[in-house]
Amino acid sequence: MNLNEKNNLRQLIKRLLQENGDAGEIADGESIFISGRLSSFYMMMLVVELEKSFGIDFSKVDFDVDLFDTINDIETFLDTEG
Repeated sequence: MNLNEKNNLRQLIKRLLQENGDAGEIADGESIFISGRLSSFYMMMLVVELEKSFGIDFSKVDFDVDLFDTINDIETFLDTEG
């Protein structure tokens, strides 16, 4: 994942947080879902955005929230699957 893609990912997470009423900052290693900052509804929105942006077919992925709990986790997943 290049720097531009990571910045886009950060912006996506911030947008989802804001839509959920959370205007706080988020560090790359900070929990997004397990902490409760975003619900499973927003996880599905994230998956749809990742499918569009990175062409990942999530029907072939053994889905686990731990793969997507931080920005760093998402980056690692995308580097592995993308």
